[in-house]
Amino acid sequence: MSIDLDTPQQAGIAAQAATHAVARNDEPPFFAVSLFKLALMSVCTAGFYELYWYYRNWQRIKQREGSRIMPFWRAFFSFFFCYQCIARIRDLGNARGMPMRAPAGLLAAGWIVTTMLWKLPDPYWWASSLAVIFLLPAQAHANRLNAAACPGHERNARLSAWNWLVVALGGSFTLLALIGTFVPE
Repeated sequence: MSIDLDTPQQAGIAAQAATHAVARNDEPPFFAVSLFKLALMSVCTAGFYELYWYYRNWQRIKQREGSRIMPFWRAFFSFFFCYQCIARIRDLGNARGMPMRAPAGLLAAGWIVTTMLWKLPDPYWWASSLAVIFLLPAQAHANRLNAAACPGHERNARLSAWNWLVVALGGSFTLLALIGTFVPE
């Protein structure tokens, strides 16, 4: 079943389908990751972890809803699908009596605008690394929904060996780029 959120009625149907699907599933409804890990990995990968975040959430949505969406392409074109992803988190929370505090539209618009700041000249483009701030409220809400649906699920708060490698390499690159931006030639 393919569900799109073009109208409020379709969004309500998606939330109901998600609620019923979660009841049958022993996995968390959304990608589980700690807020610290999401922010750290995002900064150390120059925002590429945010695309991974969208991909993993779209995978969980596809599995839970039984829809025919393509998670890779939804993540790849995340500028066009970020609102729908965040809205699905919001809608499932509303259906379960756990409303999201931040508006999905504001989070999506903030993420898009902040991500596009990479086009600014030095040193202002560094503001684009703050785009992850707009994903943190959605992830915090997803974590609450995950904990309610599957209390014993893996929280994904620890850094794996691959994560440490990315933090070491990406963090070093980010630090050198930051120094190069602000140290006079």
